[in-house]
Order: sequence, then structure tokens, then C-alpha cells
Amino acid sequence: MRSIIPLPALLESLNPSQLAALSLCALAGLAVLAVVAVAAFCAGRAFARSSFRHEERRIRQDALRRSRAVLGGQAGEQVAPFLPRFPCNPADARFVGKPVDFIAFPGAASGQDIEEILLIEVKTGDAQLSARERQIKRAVAEHRVRYVEYRIP
Repeated sequence: MRSIIPLPALLESLNPSQLAALSLCALAGLAVLAVVAVAAFCAGRAFARSSFRHEERRIRQDALRRSRAVLGGQAGEQVAPFLPRFPCNPADARFVGKPVDFIAFPGAASGQDIEEILLIEVKTGDAQLSARERQIKRAVAEHRVRYVEYRIP
């Protein structure tokens, strides 16, 4: 079995040429380690940039898709009264926008008696009612609607 020689004793036992060779090996090892560290850092930055560009592209495409959907929905809201199966005469409908798209008084434009009032929400595609729109629909269904006359003091 070999005994372990302490490093200071080992270094003292080397001649100058062996000590120089050992120093060169240590320097070469440090140089290789530095090159690997720099290469890893550069590769990591390149990967991060690539990932960022990919994520940015995805976010921009999603924003564009949503923007187009909103614009399409807004355009649909404006032309809805003139499309087939709109629930009343377009002249009887008034655009409100929020929280419902239209309020309509069927018969008003032709001078007939108004027998009902419609709150109309226009949707395109597979769009769903918002939470506020569902609350309004529920209030109407539960007859929690009233007429208020306000006189300016």
C-alpha cells in the first residue's frame, strides 16, 4: 500500500523542470476551464435570446388574434340590426354598447304600442357572455327591472 505524501512535501521533491511542467498543466487546465465557462455562458445567452424571441413572437400573434376578434365583434355589433333574424326592426333599436349592445322598443318606429322592451347582446363565433352580462340576463329573468322617472331639481 502506498502512503499519501502531503502536497508541500511533494512539491519540494520535484526538480525545477518537473515543477514547470506541473505549472503549465495547471495553467492549461485553468485555460480550458475558462474557455468552457465562456462557451457555456455564450450558449446560455443565445438560448435565452432565442427563447425570448419565440415567446415574444407567440405573445404578439396572440395579441393580434385577440385584437382582430375584438374588432370583428365590434363591427358585427354595428351591422347586427341589419342582418337576418335580428329580433326587431332596426329602427326600434338603440345602440348602448356597454353593458348591453342594444335596447329596443319594438313597434316604436312604426307608431305601434310598445308591448315589450328588449335588451340585446350581440355575440360572434363562440363568444360567451361576460359575468356582468350574465348578471343582467339573470336580473331580467327574475323580473328585477323597474322604470324610474328622474326629475332634475
